Amino acid sequence: MNIQIYGAKGFDTQKAERYFKERKISYQYIDLFKYGMSKGEFESVKASVGISNLINTESKEYEKLNVRNLGVGNVAQEVLLKNPKLFKSPIVRNGKLATVGYQPDVWNQWE
Repeated sequence: MNIQIYGAKGFDTQKAERYFKERKISYQYIDLFKYGMSKGEFESVKASVGISNLINTESKEYEKLNVRNLGVGNVAQEVLLKNPKLFKSPIVRNGKLATVGYQPDVWNQWE
């Protein structure tokens, strides 16, 4: 497995890290708010989970940037890539597979 955890400081991200630590599965942690996500990584995750599952509609950035009115087209994708605080977290990648949020049932199937 090649696990990457894109996360921000928060309870679900900590739980995701603990899940993999407890199983002695190595992972790479990427601070989502600090580093964001590359376009290629974003496309891979989007293909796996869908863009609507990536957007945190409860974030302050969502209202501030008026994302609701952008839809899910190319403009919304560009706004999302430039504003990592719009992402739900954690985003956990295993190659072309990905999850959003704390999903131990899915991760268990990856083992």
